[in-house]
Amino acid sequence: MDRRIKFRHLDAFSAIARAGSLKRAAEQLHLTQPAISKTLKELEEILGVTLMERDRSGVRLTQHGTVFLQFAEQSTAALRHGLRSVRAAGTGATHLRVGGLPSVASDLLPRAVLAFAGENPDTLVEVHEGTHEDLTARLRSGRLDLVVGRLGRPQTMQGLVFRQLYSEEVVVVAAPGSPAAGVGRFEDLEPFRVLYPPPESAIRPLVARMLIARGVPLFGNRIETASAAFGRALTLADPRAVWVISRGVVAQDIAERRLVRLDIDTAPTLGAVGVMSLADDVPSAAFRAFARVLDQAALG
Repeated sequence: MDRRIKFRHLDAFSAIARAGSLKRAAEQLHLTQPAISKTLKELEEILGVTLMERDRSGVRLTQHGTVFLQFAEQSTAALRHGLRSVRAAGTGATHLRVGGLPSVASDLLPRAVLAFAGENPDTLVEVHEGTHEDLTARLRSGRLDLVVGRLGRPQTMQGLVFRQLYSEEVVVVAAPGSPAAGVGRFEDLEPFRVLYPPPESAIRPLVARMLIARGVPLFGNRIETASAAFGRALTLADPRAVWVISRGVVAQDIAERRLVRLDIDTAPTLGAVGVMSLADDVPSAAFRAFARVLDQAALG
């Protein structure tokens, strides 16, 4: 291996490839766009090939880039896994890094983590919430051990395996007493302020396809957000706000009547929720124990 290739080169290349955009990759790695562009250029100069082609729509892998991506991600994940194993062997402690999409962060994941902590008091659990794109990028690079949430688009699942826990649908909710409470069709939501999933959200394609099939144009008055905290706060603060969101995010709110579900048919958005992990990874004992707890929590 060329000694000029550094960890940051592989990390940046992988992030750009998965995000399809220099800007989004820079945000994920907390870098500036010029800095990540320079890092990619350095890697291409070291390898002597063009890994990505850039245009106004973003970036796309060349043939060389497609071949190199698989090995770059395997290398960074293996190195991070090795470093963690060495540290654990030296201290006797174990560490489990879990990523949770919003669809599980408010319901399934807290129950699973509490049960796991009770059975495994010596294992430190680290929980990260984010978008599907962000969390799967961290999983591929070895910064997470597993991700729990909705199954993503095929291009976001390359190199990963998915084990389904259950299925859930997208719902539309509003504050109690909202004039939207009696709405029964997506077509009638135009007068309201619609909180809508952003492009990187796992549920965005499902919702978009459903609207297209019903001939409903994309809401012009929408606010796009993947933040459960923001969505909940704004929906409760604005009686004319409606929130399009995975049911798991608001299940507790609906049960306790803090939010009400609109009587809108969203059956086409039913999708799988499960555990994502690296295809070539060997699960640790902590991973296997947490997977068992997730199975039990999903049944409950």
